Amino acid sequence: MVPRSTPWGTYVRIADELRQRIADGTCPPDAPLPSESELSQEFGVARTTLRRALAVLEKERLIRALPGTGRVVLDPSASNDGEHSGQPQYRRIAADLRDRIMRGELAPGAPLPSEAAIVQQYGVSRGTARQALSDLEGAGLIRSVHGKGRFVLGVAKPSR
Repeated sequence: MVPRSTPWGTYVRIADELRQRIADGTCPPDAPLPSESELSQEFGVARTTLRRALAVLEKERLIRALPGTGRVVLDPSASNDGEHSGQPQYRRIAADLRDRIMRGELAPGAPLPSEAAIVQQYGVSRGTARQALSDLEGAGLIRSVHGKGRFVLGVAKPSR
């Protein structure tokens, strides 16, 4: 493969373009950015050049890399110090399901959404969905029945 020759500071130009897209709403908050490969092709640069531009935007807290998801646009008007900020995606999914269990929305004995349903609902990989469910199983909130699915266990009520 022939190395690409890019002018010095190209990553700054790319960061400026992506920053503008975020500012004008072309890339709205919570939306995933295109993949590194897609952006590299669009700007005609090597992935290392693109990664430098993305690192600038991450440092400015305009985007965030989420394991199992990719990079997403942050809401510049919202505080990025929220309860789930910086957590891996599987932990956010597990926290959401845990809240649903604690509120009684998912009652003891009720089936949990399948891995495929979680993938669809949260827009994550199957491995991320599996990891979220494993987290709940490790916490003793659900159990897995081979060939049947995962089910909510009884949740102990806090004593008064």
